[in-house]
Amino acid sequence: MEYKITSFDEKETIELAENFESEKFPNMVICLKGDLGSGKTVFAKGFANALGVTDTITSPTFNIVKEYYSGEMPFFHMDVYRIDEATVDIDFSEYFVKKGISIIEWSDMIADELPKQRLEISFKIIGENRRMLIIKPYGKKYEDLCEAVL
Repeated sequence: MEYKITSFDEKETIELAENFESEKFPNMVICLKGDLGSGKTVFAKGFANALGVTDTITSPTFNIVKEYYSGEMPFFHMDVYRIDEATVDIDFSEYFVKKGISIIEWSDMIADELPKQRLEISFKIIGENRRMLIIKPYGKKYEDLCEAVL
């Protein structure tokens, strides 16, 4: 099953992230795909803020992974855009079992390492501020999540 939602501005993207956060669970994995400037980091920031993360959320492009522990649950924000340039060896699967939330920007670049059960959100630019979000749940837990939120 696939859901399509149009976001007319950053505020609506943040609201969607907050709605998903309200149904969070340990080891939740959200995979974000889309072009530069399509709203992936906006979504991650909205989710983290709703989770109660007090640190400033920035795209971890040059760090690959940023870990935040100031919210209700651990929050792992990943940006794997430059993974081919990185000289570090990261075992992403370790993050998926740390009882926190993992949000991965450019997740398609590590497709082989993603868990089978996850939520994928593709961001497509359809106007200056408008985005089409295509949401696809993988697994019963994520199907239930979509039913609760969308």
